Amino acid sequence: MEPLLCVDLGSTFTKAALVDGDTGDLLGTASHPTTLATDVMDGVDACRAALADRHPGAAGAALLACSSAGGGLRIAVVGTEELVTAEAGRRVALSSGGKVAAVLSGGLGEHGVATLRAARPDVVLLVGGTDGGNSEVLLADAATLAAARWDGPVVVAGDVEAREEVGARLAASGAAYRLADNVLPRIGVLAPGSARRAVREVFLSHVIGGKGLSTRVDLAALVSGPTPDLVLTGVEVLAGVTGEDVVVVDVGGATTDVHSVVQLDPEDAGLSREVVASSPVTRTVEGDLGMRWSAASTWDAATAAGLDPGFPREQAVRRVADPDLLPAGPEDLADDLAIAGSAATLAVRRHAGRSRVVTGPDGRVVERSGTDLRRVGLLVGSGGVLRHAPPERARALLAQLTGRSPEGWQLPASPRVVVDRDYVLAAVGLLAESRADAAGALARSLTAWESSVG
Repeated sequence: MEPLLCVDLGSTFTKAALVDGDTGDLLGTASHPTTLATDVMDGVDACRAALADRHPGAAGAALLACSSAGGGLRIAVVGTEELVTAEAGRRVALSSGGKVAAVLSGGLGEHGVATLRAARPDVVLLVGGTDGGNSEVLLADAATLAAARWDGPVVVAGDVEAREEVGARLAASGAAYRLADNVLPRIGVLAPGSARRAVREVFLSHVIGGKGLSTRVDLAALVSGPTPDLVLTGVEVLAGVTGEDVVVVDVGGATTDVHSVVQLDPEDAGLSREVVASSPVTRTVEGDLGMRWSAASTWDAATAAGLDPGFPREQAVRRVADPDLLPAGPEDLADDLAIAGSAATLAVRRHAGRSRVVTGPDGRVVERSGTDLRRVGLLVGSGGVLRHAPPERARALLAQLTGRSPEGWQLPASPRVVVDRDYVLAAVGLLAESRADAAGALARSLTAWESSVG
């Protein structure tokens, strides 16, 4: 048995899972408040010590880590057209584990640079033009960034025939940049892989390496990537071992993230009338939906959508003012679950989109947006509020996200429902590249919780 310590350095909590690297068995879990004030490795050591009390092998276990500590990864997208290359870039940024801080299109100019600086991105994703297409705006944007002496990292993922010249313009001003393949090589084709890898490399070298989170170790060498990116990889593994379409809803303090892996139906091609193709692997981040920092905006968004939030707005404001608040009794717990229900419902709706019949020049057609989740076979709930809730209440909350929708929301029709109570999806993602068999076994074990919430 070779134990591995899989750690997520979170903005609030550091979470650790001790896993048998051969079998994928979960040997134990631990968590500790993230020690940003001292050194993030202090929290890792606390988790290791807690696990070593129960499993002696934890003391010397090799460490695998992902991170969203220090604010995670902020990405700004600069593209040519709002609905084409900029939208393609936005989707790639989300699947790369970042929070989209800004999306600009149509040429940067002085105002665009000012907007970028105000957004404070960790990396700029510069896209534009299909391969061999019009790269005039892409080249102009590179020149604008160079003239502005932009000193943050830039990932170039536009027209491959222009990228060397784009790189030369950025290099002339000393900008740090990486060249990737085009995210939109031709209309209707989304190719995120190369850009996603480049963003991860920038995250490790410039973000993790530059935030001074540890003086004890080289975090850039230790951390594998942004936590959301590794979780999405874990969801891909889960979909592979179960043979089902999967959607994961992660309700956090500031955001609610939805990850999905679905097989696209060839017959749906063109129904949404999108020039940017849908992707089978999708992630969305809702920055206005969350349990603490975003509790008030969750109430506002639910009300605006015609939903009954199920909790008083003053209780949401109370949580914004005190993000560390823990439920003190049944009423607080009920309000927390209501906040989670509103956040999850809205986040899944936004991710799934709608199916509607519209009338156009070609007669009546079905128009779709978002990611169609109706054939999803497995729905996973994640986040502290769900992990710590009584199983029957977690089940009731997640049941709100399923079934046929009279309004056309493409929600999972009748999925199995599980809760990631041991927070293993990040660990699955960390194991996926080097320990594929162990990652698959650990992902498969997640479905054992179905009997607890089903």
